[in-house]
Amino acid sequence: MMKIGFDSDKYLKEQSAAILERAGKFDDKLYLEFGGKLVCDYHAARVLPGFDPNAKIKLLQCLKDKVDIIICIHAGAIEERKIRADFGLSYDVDTMKTIDDLRDWGLDVCAVVVTRYRDQPSVKPFINKLARRGIKVYTHRPIEGYPNDVDTIASPAGYGANAYIETTRPIVVVTGPGPNSGKAGTCMSQVYHEFQRGVRAGYAKFETFPVWNLPLNHPVNIAYEAATADLADVNMVDPFHLEARGETAINYNRDIEVFPVIRRILARIMPPEQLYASPTEMGVNRVGFAISDDEAVRKAAIQEIIRRYYRALADYANGRGEKSAAERIKIMLENVGASEFDRKVVQAAHNAALEAAKEPDKGNDGTFCGAAIELPDGRIVTGKNSPLFHAASSCVLNAIKTLAGLPPALPLLSNEVIHSVGKLKREILHAKQLSLTLAETLTALSVSVPSNPAVGLAMEQLSKLSGCEMHMSHLPHAGDEAGLRKLGINLTAEPIFASRNLFME
Repeated sequence: MMKIGFDSDKYLKEQSAAILERAGKFDDKLYLEFGGKLVCDYHAARVLPGFDPNAKIKLLQCLKDKVDIIICIHAGAIEERKIRADFGLSYDVDTMKTIDDLRDWGLDVCAVVVTRYRDQPSVKPFINKLARRGIKVYTHRPIEGYPNDVDTIASPAGYGANAYIETTRPIVVVTGPGPNSGKAGTCMSQVYHEFQRGVRAGYAKFETFPVWNLPLNHPVNIAYEAATADLADVNMVDPFHLEARGETAINYNRDIEVFPVIRRILARIMPPEQLYASPTEMGVNRVGFAISDDEAVRKAAIQEIIRRYYRALADYANGRGEKSAAERIKIMLENVGASEFDRKVVQAAHNAALEAAKEPDKGNDGTFCGAAIELPDGRIVTGKNSPLFHAASSCVLNAIKTLAGLPPALPLLSNEVIHSVGKLKREILHAKQLSLTLAETLTALSVSVPSNPAVGLAMEQLSKLSGCEMHMSHLPHAGDEAGLRKLGINLTAEPIFASRNLFME
């Protein structure tokens, strides 16, 4: 496992204090755009070992008496069924999950805003579902001339045409399921309305990446470029900050490019003394001050770049992305002196696939699949597909047996259980492939605990797999990917399909 390189407690304290300080500068009414993931920020946790993936929501919980929350979602993202890679959820479903997650932490969402809404038929069911569950939903339409016609934007015909969202607390967090959700526009629309009501409100950005006080070519910042390769984001020295403050700070191209526009819009709304000199000043970001081991985060970030490379290749193979994203990440790997093979589990997975090829018929169109996982103590455990199990299932079974100190040859599932599940798949569900996915395997294990104490001992080890690295020689089945995601395993895979079938059950 990765060495700890980040002090999450220090970060929470410093980031909370910085937010409260910023809010105090604006008549105690701050619209705070939350970049990145609000809940389960696994990218940050992987790149900064020691970072709590729920740090943001814990911060909000500490400030909950001072915070209202608005969620923005771009109507086009709903229409295009855009997917959040970490959870495999579409943006509209992820929005609903976020609302539920916030409620679990004692936080309520005061409104959801559908931005750039054009009466798309595919968006209306989402709006209706939320509204009928008692959640306030607002729609903001595109503003003609945006972003260049600032006279129209900051006028009754622009932001003034948007419905004002009622909030009661001094800090309003505006978040969304992904980039381009309309968070900034919603913040500035609200600031416009506040000034019309006589409230000297402010706007700021809760930032995580890129880390402004790390070098431009630091692997942590390059990992951010890899994570947004599909958007072609590029880290840059903030020229506005350098000119105004004489200090080198790192930002990314979209924030730098749009800053003059944002400043011009805000200049139409608020007095000069409230304007920022640079996009870096606009952000609130204490991440760089909580890094406790630079070498540890460098190594972790390089591993994340490798993971992003494999993810980009998989997205391209599945028709969800362009090949150019993977090509950009490949160059990033070269720039940090690494390659896609600098991941211990890659070669081990290929070796497992070669072992599978030496055995009799595997089913699955004769494809031989291998998987490898690195355990917390550094040991590598492999698995391969068979007529009974997918490679991911086999690998996880072998991993928990190893962690439990059980003999490798000990079968955890009886022939009766496997036969029963196979009969269900064949005779009732009419499945073509009878070998068990990881999700099916975990279910079969759980019902086997009462009759087999060894299974219970092995299942106690499942939690230890969270954060472990796994690689597969082929793209995972949906049932495997879902199971690995829920176990918290960091999966990469070769962009090769395990079957000739286009439809995978």
